[in-house]
Amino acid sequence: MVLNRVTYRRRLSYNTKSNKVHLTKTPGGKLVYHYATKKTQITKCGDCKGGLRGIPAVRPTKLATLSKRVKTVSRIYGGTKCSGCVRSRIIRAFLIEEQKIVAKVLKAQASRK
Repeated sequence: MVLNRVTYRRRLSYNTKSNKVHLTKTPGGKLVYHYATKKTQITKCGDCKGGLRGIPAVRPTKLATLSKRVKTVSRIYGGTKCSGCVRSRIIRAFLIEEQKIVAKVLKAQASRK
């Protein structure tokens, strides 16, 4: 009869989120636990909460080791906002400025009369 008891290989002895394992059979026929890494989340846009393209989905510790050019996109708000949200911000700012100019012109015309 084969004894199939398997114990954790690290010190943490509780079934927590950070201690997920799966059984693997070694070439020698032994059953051992292999530790699973946590799944990563894609970086999200600050406005629309959609996924950002061009930025790797890695764990925070790995993200700290990556260079800046890998973590950002060469655009204003690159790495924090998606292109659609940046475009809408620019258009909104432009229209607000245009509206101010129109209001100023109308006020000047009203004062002339």
